[in-house]
Amino acid sequence: MLENLDRQIFLFLNSGYSPFLDKLMWIISGILTWVPLYFAVLIWMGIRYKKKFLLILPVIILAAAMADLSSVHLFKNVFQRLRPCHEPSLQGMVHIVNCHCGGLYGFVSSHAANSFNVAVLSILFIRERWFSVLMITWAVVVGYSRIYLGVHYPGDVLCGSILGVLIGWSSYRLYLMAEKKIMAGQKTFDNELH
Repeated sequence: MLENLDRQIFLFLNSGYSPFLDKLMWIISGILTWVPLYFAVLIWMGIRYKKKFLLILPVIILAAAMADLSSVHLFKNVFQRLRPCHEPSLQGMVHIVNCHCGGLYGFVSSHAANSFNVAVLSILFIRERWFSVLMITWAVVVGYSRIYLGVHYPGDVLCGSILGVLIGWSSYRLYLMAEKKIMAGQKTFDNELH
């Protein structure tokens, strides 16, 4: 039932294509497209947090690795759900851009997990309303681009997004715990000096 609904929603969303959108969604879905955004966010966080950024950076690296690796090894390789562009029953119905389909399995979307992880983690550190709106919009558009390109079902993107949100939130909680322990250790050290 849910799988059938997922397919129907996919076919609807994947069918609204045009040459302009093909180019735009290909660019949006490109990994290197967003490198300048990632660097800008890291620089902003470095300026804002100064010395604390040395604690934040390993958390960001860990979160990125967790989002990417878990989406593949705990989901794609376990559930082995064919991407829509590889699904024999959808042959001829899927709009694919540049003849690119990706790996065989698509549940969950690594793009969605990664972009929502970045969005949530950076939002929790930066906490500016306009920035939050920008990052959530960016993550949603990246997720939609995967459906548009014919490589993921909406369920793949939704579950990937949830995974990314959970990893981003958990990583931020990990940072808070580490910061608290370091601050407690610093107070103990300061008290011993006096």
